[in-house]
This record gives sequence, C-alpha cells and structure tokens, in this order.
Amino acid sequence: MSLINFQIPNIPDEEKTPVILQLVEIIEQISVVNLQQAEEIQLLKDEIARLKGLKPKPVIKPSTLEKVPEEDKEKDPSEKRPGSDKRSKTLELTIHNTIPIAPEYIPPGSTFIEHRPYTVQGIQIAPYNVCYILECWRTPDGNYIVGKLPPEVHGHYNSELQRFILYQYFNCHVTQPLLLEQLLEWKVDISAGQINRILTEGKDAFHSEKDDILSMGLKVSAYINVDDTGARHDGKNGYCTHIGNELFAWFQSTESKSRINFLELLRAGQTDYVINEDALEYMNNQDLAKSTISLLKNHSKKLFADITEWETHLAELQIVKHRHIKIATEGALIGSILHSGLPQSLTIVSDDAGQFNVFNHALCWIHAERLLNKLIAPSDAKRQILEDVKGQIWDFYKELKDYKVAPDQAKRIRLKARFCEIFTQKTDYQMLNLALERLYKNMDELLLVLERPEIPLHNNLSENDIREYVKRRKVSGSTRSELGRRARDTFTSLKKTCRKLGVSFWQYLLDRISKRNEIPLLSEIIHSRANAP
Repeated sequence: MSLINFQIPNIPDEEKTPVILQLVEIIEQISVVNLQQAEEIQLLKDEIARLKGLKPKPVIKPSTLEKVPEEDKEKDPSEKRPGSDKRSKTLELTIHNTIPIAPEYIPPGSTFIEHRPYTVQGIQIAPYNVCYILECWRTPDGNYIVGKLPPEVHGHYNSELQRFILYQYFNCHVTQPLLLEQLLEWKVDISAGQINRILTEGKDAFHSEKDDILSMGLKVSAYINVDDTGARHDGKNGYCTHIGNELFAWFQSTESKSRINFLELLRAGQTDYVINEDALEYMNNQDLAKSTISLLKNHSKKLFADITEWETHLAELQIVKHRHIKIATEGALIGSILHSGLPQSLTIVSDDAGQFNVFNHALCWIHAERLLNKLIAPSDAKRQILEDVKGQIWDFYKELKDYKVAPDQAKRIRLKARFCEIFTQKTDYQMLNLALERLYKNMDELLLVLERPEIPLHNNLSENDIREYVKRRKVSGSTRSELGRRARDTFTSLKKTCRKLGVSFWQYLLDRISKRNEIPLLSEIIHSRANAP
C-alpha cells in the first residue's frame, strides 16, 4: 500500500489566515495518520507471520543501564515487610464443629502441654428438602380446616434457594443455563422455566422499593450524576439511563434517550403534565413561538393527568408541528417535576449529552478534556504546545479541587480569571484554539462548582455505576420479555444502592424474600444518611 506524502509549500506570512492555518494542520494530521496506519499494517503483518509460524523479527529490548537494581535501592530499616502486619484470620469465625485429635503415639511419661487450634473454613452445599404434613380436619358442621404453612414459605422453593438464584444471576452474572446446570448437579429438581419465574415474576415489592429509591434520592440530594448506555430489548435497540450519587443508584431501560424521556424518568412515577411559570419559562428559553406559548398560558386548563389528556389538549389548540410539540412537552414535564416537589437547586452532572442539559447543569471535566485528547498533533512543536496547554488545564483542575475543600470569594474570582486566560489563549496550533474556544463556551457549566462546591468535578460515579449494566449486557445480551427487562433494572438498582449504603445484598435478598423485613427500607436508609449530622 502506497502512502500519500504531502509536501506543503512555504506560505507567506501575509497569507496565513486562520482558515489557511487550519487547512495546513489538517493536511499535517493526514500525514501523521498515514504513518500510524503504516505502523499498524506492519504490526498486522508481524501477527500474520507469527500465526503462520514464520521467524519473527528480533525484539531489541530497551537498555537497562539507567535502571537501578532492586538490591541497590536504599531501604528504610524501620519499614516493615509487606504483609507483616496480619490480622487474625479466624478471630471472628463461627466454629460449627470441633474435633479433638490426639497424636498417633504418645510415649509413656509424656506431659500434656496445650491444645493448638487449626481452623479449616468451608461451606456445605447440599439439597435441603422439607415436607410439611398439613393436618386436615372435618368440623362437626361439615367444613374442613387445614394447617397453615409457615409465613416464610412461598411456593415449592424456600427462601434460601430463591436468594441463591437471584444472587447468582443479578450479582454474579451467572446465566440461566449455567444456573440450571449447577442446580441439577446439586440434585435440585428444578426447570429452566421455574428459574426464569423466580427471577422475574412476583417481584412487585422489589419494584416498589426500587421506585422509592429514586423518589427519596431526588428529594434529599443536592446533585445527581446521570449517564446512559445501550440496552437492546426484544431484538430492538434501546437505552438504559442511570441516575444516582453517593447514596443511591437507579436504572431504567427505555426505547429512547431523548430529553423528554429523561424528564419522564425524573418524574419518579408521576404521570401528570403541568403548565406553570417554570414550564412557560423553559419554553421561552427554547425559543418556542410566542403565539404557541400564549395559547398554553391563556388556556384555563393547566393540569393534565396523563399523556392522553396532554396530547388531546395540544391537538385542540392546533399545536401540531413536531418542534412545537417537543418543546411544549418538555416544558410541561419540567412543570410537573417542580410542581411535585423536586428542588429547583438540584444540579445535574453529566458528560455533556444534550438530553441531560436541564435545570442546573454541570459538566464533567474528564469528558471536557477528551476534546484535547482527540487532537493529533502533526509535529513535535505542536505536540509540545498541546502538552503545555493540557498541563495548564490539569493544574487548574487541582486548584478547583482545593477550592472545593476551602471555598472563598477571593479564590472564586481568581479561578474565573484563570479559566478565561487558559481557554481564550491563542497558540500556533489552530485546531487546539478551536477546541479551547468550544470549552470556553461551556464556562458556566464547567465552573458551576465555584457556586456549588458540594457538586463533583467529574461524572466518574455514574460511569462506574453504569458499568454494572454493561457487564450484564456482555454476559447475557439483550432482554426478551418486559418482565425480564424490569427485573434487570430493579435488581441492578437495588444491588448498587445496597453497596453504597453498606447493606449486604446477600442478607437483603433473604430478608425481603422471607418477608422478615428486619432491614429498613432502602429509601429510609437514604433519608437518614442524607440528614445525618
């Protein structure tokens, strides 16, 4: 494959306009990409040669002359060997069986000194089947009375077995076929259909607790992290949205990731649409036609129970254009959210996806910096310029972290001025200048932390939480039934929330399945944690 080698002629200084400089950099980047492609092609050729068993090229390892050998490194005499401070591994173990063992032969005249414990940990995996003999009596009046099963018995599979199936599937990502194979090898008489029913059916209490997590989380939180990822369902593309923070994690799969979809999720189960001052203000900020806003504002009806009433109202007002319907619906959803009690001060931290840009919106600095990481510097000089600017940005980022710990007015003014210096500077790298200009336009969202020091500087929490869903997607693929999709969202939400609150998911499942309810509702724990001194 022949690579194109561009020869850029000398351009007089008077002709070096910003557009010309940008085009020159694009040509230089193409040359760099060509070189990278050549290296990649060579790597592929080497791999093909290896697979064919051909003799590879010799690998010359870098010199180790400047590397200090481990034995020559100075060691702190007071420093302990790693792992020397060990805890007692059996101190808190429950001993279920004690077996005394005497020596095989004790010579006459020997004296007993002590017992030396040697603890062996293990588990017992075996079927445990119970047959309840229900007494049946006929009363003198001819009726029958039968003994009642214990309250923890629900169906022909006990709470422990149901807990194991739920934990293996939703926490350990074990697929249903492997679960079936495992249980059959343990002599548990169960079918694939029964496993699926245990995983998906009769989970209304779990679904209700999951919904309460979002309602409570939104009420007590100063901010939320949000993100979404692909989630195929029934052979069609879909999306899963994550909403959460340090107190909770909530997942919901839908067919869309639009702003309307996100606002519907923020309603936390409410179905109404409300036209109020907040709704009208949003429509006005989105440049909705004044005539359309007047129709909605002047109409006597302001509250709509569901989507059917709302769409009928729009049709009666002859609001039929797609854009007008979209903005009016977004506004009515915002009106509903704020009307139901969501605090207007709630901040949404995202990765700059457009659907999340509502209310107080803060941007993730990690995602913002990716704009610079995408640049391919065409020369050493411009590569150095890029590295210098990135260094300035991360020094500024460290200052923001320090500000969060100890905010004050003087620091706030200085950091705003420093932000303007960094992101309005002009370098000899035109593509970098364009990236800096774009980031400068997002100043309010990137510097919202100066007004709200409690909000995070990045969206890593949401990225980490949603990785749980991505792992499940890779293991099991898409969901097929609506019950399966809902169960996946619910138990992923409950598991991640338990982990954030320090609640054992293993114990939580048994508590809920057996209906002991000794563990408080997760929403109650969230509320108490949020209001803890």
